[in-house]
This record gives sequence, C-alpha cells and structure tokens, in this order.
Amino acid sequence: DLRYGLNKGHPTTALPKTSRPSQRKGIQSTKNKFVRSVIREVAGFSPYERRVMELLRNSKDKKARKLTKKRLGTLLRSKRKLEELGAVIQESRRAH
Repeated sequence: DLRYGLNKGHPTTALPKTSRPSQRKGIQSTKNKFVRSVIREVAGFSPYERRVMELLRNSKDKKARKLTKKRLGTLLRSKRKLEELGAVIQESRRAH
C-alpha cells in the first residue's frame, strides 16, 4: 500500500464495463437489415428518391444534394442517402 505515486492506494481489480443500450444504439442487426431489404423490395423508392436518382444519372450532383438536404434535414443524412442511391444506380448498371 503506497501512499503516493502511480501505484498508490489499496490494490483492486477492475470490473469489466457493461455496455449500455445507448452505446449499442444504431448498430444494425442481420434481422433488421433483412427486414429493411424486404421492405425496400416490396415498397420500392419514394417519389423524391426516384427524382434524386434521375438527377444523379444526369450528373446533377449538387441539385440532388440540395434536394435530399431539404427533405432529410441535415447534410450528413443527405450524403448517406446519396451514397445509398448511387450504389443502387451502380447495381442496376451492373445488372444490365
């Protein structure tokens, strides 16, 4: 039992930290991913998403970004949506 220094105090064993639900939030499970893919397959794209994909095909990226930002609220969400829709366009090009 040292009184001072780096190893001062009574020696204890550190307890492992348990993860809180708030720290797990947003992690996508395989089931969740599957359900979303099925919904996307059945419901398709919303009208604004179709419009954005058309803008991306015609290489009007800035207009597409502005439209998604207006619809989704933040630039980060807008960028994610554009990535997602760009990937969908590339998939459709690969399929043909």
